[in-house]
Amino acid sequence: MTEPSFSSVTPSTLPDQSVDKATARHVVLASFLAWMLDACDFFIVLFTLDDVARSFNVSLQSVLLAPTLTLMTRPLGAFLCGRAADKYGRKPVLILTIIIYSLIELASAFAPTLVIFLALRTLFGIALGGEWGVGTSLIMESVPKSWRGTASGILQAGYPAGYLLASLVFLLLPVLGWRGLFVLGSGAIFSALYIWLRVPESPDWLARQKADTQHGQAEAHLGLLAIIKGNAALCVFAVVLMAAFNFMSHGSQDLYPKVFLALERHVPPTSITTVVVLYNLAAIAGGLFFGFLSQKIGRQYAIIFAAALTLPLLPLWTLPHSLLWLGLGAVCIQFCIQGAWGVVPAYLSELSPPSVRATFPGLAYQCGNLIAASNALLQTWFATQLGMGLAPALMLAVGGGAVVVLVLTLLNARLYPQRI
Repeated sequence: MTEPSFSSVTPSTLPDQSVDKATARHVVLASFLAWMLDACDFFIVLFTLDDVARSFNVSLQSVLLAPTLTLMTRPLGAFLCGRAADKYGRKPVLILTIIIYSLIELASAFAPTLVIFLALRTLFGIALGGEWGVGTSLIMESVPKSWRGTASGILQAGYPAGYLLASLVFLLLPVLGWRGLFVLGSGAIFSALYIWLRVPESPDWLARQKADTQHGQAEAHLGLLAIIKGNAALCVFAVVLMAAFNFMSHGSQDLYPKVFLALERHVPPTSITTVVVLYNLAAIAGGLFFGFLSQKIGRQYAIIFAAALTLPLLPLWTLPHSLLWLGLGAVCIQFCIQGAWGVVPAYLSELSPPSVRATFPGLAYQCGNLIAASNALLQTWFATQLGMGLAPALMLAVGGGAVVVLVLTLLNARLYPQRI
């Protein structure tokens, strides 16, 4: 394969070899559940960091290594699980991934020391990083072509739904303790049983395996490095785009509730909880709306529209001191940010080379996420340097990410109009 120019950054043909509609509904539900429960388990850790620290009699800073290590190993999980799914099939790898992260969540509940707890959260990152890409390839290759935009929005809505579910589960902390919440989170393993019983293998993967057997060597036998070299522009484009996407989402979520609302705007805890619930519901609605819209106007233009709407909302989201206006700004901006995200599974799947469709979307997502992992540190540093509070830093991170998403997607859309 010769190394292409930027012209490789154009949607590939994703064949319409879907299963019947009744079975496709099970695929959509299963992929949504897997991502929602995965996200829920991740957020349970974030919500219980101080409780874990007290349990192990260590500082909060020591326990903060847990989410950091989880984020660092997510790209490794995307690579390992994606390559396994491209070789052995989407269904068995998705089932195995869910079983692994559920068992790690259960083991975390019984961790006797902080070192073991951190080791388990490191392993959890591998499973967390692997699930999204495998689930994305399964759903995009299984549903009818006319469903892909909506299915993409449903799948991505699993992340804010997991955040919301974790918020509700956290209410049980006084009863169950943090260890009990981890045991409860491990119940995600039952979704693996559902997939095993009701979800078939991707028909596109089966068709390519059959063709590969009949015709001998194919692209699937190429090493990943050869595929990356042959699609260098596409890989760079996807990673930079996903880094910008992650600056939008993490920039709007990581410090907003407990630092900005609580410490700078002095919003009481019960009101913060209400705002978080409302903006997660808006995030779910945004993913569904823009995912559906992408089926009408194209993936690229739906992303551009959502990113563009984010920019004028930044002042409403950060500058008011009234809880009403802050809450309205948070709801509106999460509707747009997660709306843009709702198109991502379909967009990356349609960009992906067919032989690495389980590896490429997840690896691009997680590498972008790794780049954006410095978001909170950058925001706090910028706020300190300016001496104007966190509001300008929040607007810079989210607004900068939205501009990059808008420009890159618009450039690709203008050069290569997307065919759905």
